[in-house]
Amino acid sequence: MCLHVDNTAHNIDACTQENIPTGTEPLNQQDKKQAAIRAAQAAADAVREVQAALVEEGRLLFKKSWIFIRGVPSMKFLPPEGPVEIAFAGRSNVGKSSLINALVNKKGLARTSNTPGRTQELNYFVPDGYSGENGDLPPLALVDMPGYGFAEAPKAQVDAWTRLVFDYLRGRTTLKRVYVLIDARHGIKKNDAEVLDLLDKAAVSYQIVLTKIDKIKPAGVPRLLEETHKLTYKRAACFPGIIATSSEKGEGLDELRAAIALLIKEA
Repeated sequence: MCLHVDNTAHNIDACTQENIPTGTEPLNQQDKKQAAIRAAQAAADAVREVQAALVEEGRLLFKKSWIFIRGVPSMKFLPPEGPVEIAFAGRSNVGKSSLINALVNKKGLARTSNTPGRTQELNYFVPDGYSGENGDLPPLALVDMPGYGFAEAPKAQVDAWTRLVFDYLRGRTTLKRVYVLIDARHGIKKNDAEVLDLLDKAAVSYQIVLTKIDKIKPAGVPRLLEETHKLTYKRAACFPGIIATSSEKGEGLDELRAAIALLIKEA
């Protein structure tokens, strides 16, 4: 039997109180928890939708035919500033050219070589079909930078490349991100750290991209990511998040394309 008691100070529904099982929370608390769960799920779904959209934008961007437009031996030969520029830096033979070729799905676009230090200029690549005139500029230019750390060339020539790279990094306003490529087999070396120091000092946004991730055992990947994170997360200009890639297997390429697509949207 349910007893209902009403007075002006309190409204007590004894029947309702009887039917709440011992140890359970009031219904309003349960409702709040369920609402929080639903909100979290909705937020996660929204993030996944955004990520999926960026992956598709990146796919479409790099589905286009890409071409080489110029090699830049000194600053005076740089193309006029216009489209967003994304540069790839790394030790000689880290796989910069191979990664660019894999990104654009075009073998041989960026020259690859077994000889360290073959890339001697800032090499520019853009999607085909744009005149380059005002109002008809490509949305993006990829820049393959000379490798550092070793080069089979006279010291004076290596020094000239080094000055070119440093001047470019400090003075190019359309440069939105430098992807610093690190060989997954070796991790961050001393000359890599020196380049990161330079980028921090110049306040140039950069992000770490691991290359040749297929060359190490899968069990070693989490440890490598953790070690790389520890060496970079406090750096002023380092964008959070490490992208692990394999040019041969295609691993991480969708993630990298999506990251570049986001940079274009934010420019």
